[in-house]
Amino acid sequence: MKIELVRAWPRRFETLTLDLPDGARLRDALALAGWDDDAEAVAYAVYGVRAEPDAALRDGDRIELLRPLLADPKDARRRRAQARGPLKGGASK
Repeated sequence: MKIELVRAWPRRFETLTLDLPDGARLRDALALAGWDDDAEAVAYAVYGVRAEPDAALRDGDRIELLRPLLADPKDARRRRAQARGPLKGGASK
């Protein structure tokens, strides 16, 4: 079965396609890719859904190595809104 692995950093990413036997686990894909010792990965996901290393894989799955957030998304949105300033026009009643 074909599996895609993806890991990303700001402004770049790396992807690999592996051919694994039926019944392979997420940890098997990581080991084959040599990514099982990636110190930056804090978790894993299969198509955006968090998965444990012993998760069974299916043909066509995409495994993502998750890294810690660099900024809290709520704080980032708040800063962008403040930088834009108040809304003009507003809603009419």
